[in-house]
Amino acid sequence: MIDSNFITLIGFAAGGLTLAAVLIVWRRDLRAIVRLLAWQGVALAAIPVVRGLHDAELAMVVVGAAVLVLRAGVLPWLLARALAAEQEAQREATPLVNTATSLLIAGVLTIVAFAITRPLVDLAPDPVVNAVPAAFAVILIALFVMATRRHAVSQAAGFLMLDNGITAVAFLLTAGVPLIVELGASLDVLFVVLIIGVLTGRLRRAFGGADLDRLQELRD
Repeated sequence: MIDSNFITLIGFAAGGLTLAAVLIVWRRDLRAIVRLLAWQGVALAAIPVVRGLHDAELAMVVVGAAVLVLRAGVLPWLLARALAAEQEAQREATPLVNTATSLLIAGVLTIVAFAITRPLVDLAPDPVVNAVPAAFAVILIALFVMATRRHAVSQAAGFLMLDNGITAVAFLLTAGVPLIVELGASLDVLFVVLIIGVLTGRLRRAFGGADLDRLQELRD
């Protein structure tokens, strides 16, 4: 693979990760959020695949394929299943912060991510390392989503986005995450999503929904 194409593709993949994170902040429809998570999984998988093709490392390509199946297929599908039983009126995420302010905060967090990782980029000037700030921004935005969304499924989506950001940083800063490590991390996330799916179903049957604010009111 030509170096210029490699740099462009890595930049597109990292940019796609951040764009998906910002769009998740913008959207209120949980179904759209799950679809965006799937697209973010595609962008994440592109990083090891592109690096593997550029460096002629089959192991990296295999890791990328595994990431594609798990992060763009299995995990979003499980979230979609947990969401499918929700009533139409309960499919809207209800963040604590309004959309305009949330987008502004997401922009600020992106700037903070670039500022925090600037010393690292200056220390090792490399086209791949240059994409780290975008991946780190996904981590900060995911934490913001988890702190402000009040639906169990949307918080699970935030957790998955957080893991996507951490994995992207690992792919960009190292020569690649071994397949067994990536599978282990993905299985951990898979178990979390499965547990959230089961709990969401039980909460829905017991209380008629999985909105955390309603559960707080019941406790009070």
